[in-house]
Amino acid sequence: MRIGKIEHFKSALGFILGIVFFNAIGILTTFAQERPNFIFILTDDQSYGYMRCTGNPIVKTPNLDALAQEGILFTNAHITSAICTPSRASILTSQFERKHGINFNSGTSMAEEAWEQTYPMLMRGNGYYTGWIGKNHVPVGEGGYKSGIMEGSFDYWYAGHGHLGFYPKERHRIFNGAKSETQVEVISEGVSDFLSNEEKLQGALRFVENRPENRPFMLSVCFNLPHSAGTSTMEMRETDDTIYKSLYRDIEMPLPDHYVAKKDIKNPKLPPAIHRAEDRQTSYAFVDTPSDTKERYVRQLQAMTGIDRLVGRLRKMLGEQNLDRNTIIVFTSDHGLFMGQFGLGGKALCYEITTHVPLIIYDPTSKKSTRRRKSDALVQSVDIAPTLLSMAGIPIPKSYQGRDLTDILSGTKTSVRNYLYTENLWSTHFGNPRCESVQNKEWKYIRYYRNENLPARKIIETAQEMNISPTGMLYEIHDSDIAIYRNYVEGPLQGETAVYEELFDLSADPDETTNLADKALYAKKLVEMQVIWKKEIQYARGKGFPKVLRYTADSEAERSFGIKPK
Repeated sequence: MRIGKIEHFKSALGFILGIVFFNAIGILTTFAQERPNFIFILTDDQSYGYMRCTGNPIVKTPNLDALAQEGILFTNAHITSAICTPSRASILTSQFERKHGINFNSGTSMAEEAWEQTYPMLMRGNGYYTGWIGKNHVPVGEGGYKSGIMEGSFDYWYAGHGHLGFYPKERHRIFNGAKSETQVEVISEGVSDFLSNEEKLQGALRFVENRPENRPFMLSVCFNLPHSAGTSTMEMRETDDTIYKSLYRDIEMPLPDHYVAKKDIKNPKLPPAIHRAEDRQTSYAFVDTPSDTKERYVRQLQAMTGIDRLVGRLRKMLGEQNLDRNTIIVFTSDHGLFMGQFGLGGKALCYEITTHVPLIIYDPTSKKSTRRRKSDALVQSVDIAPTLLSMAGIPIPKSYQGRDLTDILSGTKTSVRNYLYTENLWSTHFGNPRCESVQNKEWKYIRYYRNENLPARKIIETAQEMNISPTGMLYEIHDSDIAIYRNYVEGPLQGETAVYEELFDLSADPDETTNLADKALYAKKLVEMQVIWKKEIQYARGKGFPKVLRYTADSEAERSFGIKPK
């Protein structure tokens, strides 16, 4: 009798466990299907004020404006390094450049160990179907851009390394199968191909035959616009859309506030010993005259309207495929660009024009009461990866330095940090200085270091005398440059002193026109910000040597390869 009862109990227990097991499988399956999809959109060289929703009175960006209105627009978002490669590496790794160690002058590529901790790899490892469309400007693995690691890391790849130009087929064969000729429209075809799952686009690399409908997806869409490499190559060809031919050309374009033409510069924004403007890359010479500046501004706004149209088409496609209620869209830029303000051109400085970028997070899965608002929280590009992972239910690696913004999105918090830290380690013969910055909503402190690089104009002069192409002399990075870059990273932490400082009262002077660092009245505030700088730079550096590989002209010559500027 006892044995019978035991057997009956075991049978009942097995039945109960079976129900629990199958219910658990069902719950997990449902969870997998209900996990949100993500689309991350990254523009290039887009300063904060290049959309109607961020204060531009001219540009037409109705779809981006709607996205900002329906989601959350962060009005105080900043990047960590105002130049393409380190900024994009920071977005991927959620690390400051001082920790990840990758820039145009670093002589390094990202090691596979570090790549495996980026948001696309972690999401793919946790069941997400991943895609990358457009531009990549971060070298990964041995051989950098030629390693093939990035291409093989996504289920869907339709992208080119380095600049795309306005007509990307002329630079990258992968885009040759597109019907369109212009960058935004070529990228739009890739987005449509990814979402439609029809495999119509020749050239796209697919490592899973079809996008599984029971798996969530993570799609990164990365533009090379309104960057100068794209807008400078616009030609108003017969095949170009009307947007890129005539839009905004019937308007008298205004010059930026505080614009100074080259011929009118009497008091440079930075001392010539700190910033050698005469060595600036020629690609930014358009800021020297009002007419060239206005022409470039027209092209930038045309590109922005093209990008805006893509966003509109994207949202329409999501709706048509019933994906709109479960797809989170994040929109931002890798940094801004000077347009002649104070006579400056280019980027790679720590001013608001280059570090302040738009950030929109639209989450249709959240409560409506938490959306349709603006946040002035101090947030940064390193916050994107941990936020994406958190929203996907994926653990955030300890190596991440950014903050999870989901509490701000839900409305339970209004801030995640008290100070922002930005830096520039791209100190080269093009005259730009190393600098670092800390700021809150009221005050900003910037410190600069001596630039002892041989001036670009001297290199070009010698190249011309010797009948040598200056490109290699200006852009090639050799093994010795790795040591120089490492000294740039560690120098300030080991006692290197600043040779120039700036202090701005952002609440009264948001355009950073008046340096208060040498004013006795603000001496106490200067010391206070110096103390904060020391704490923030130590956090940015972190511990240990960065997970990087040697990637120089010397390393590639040993492998019988060459490196062309990207």
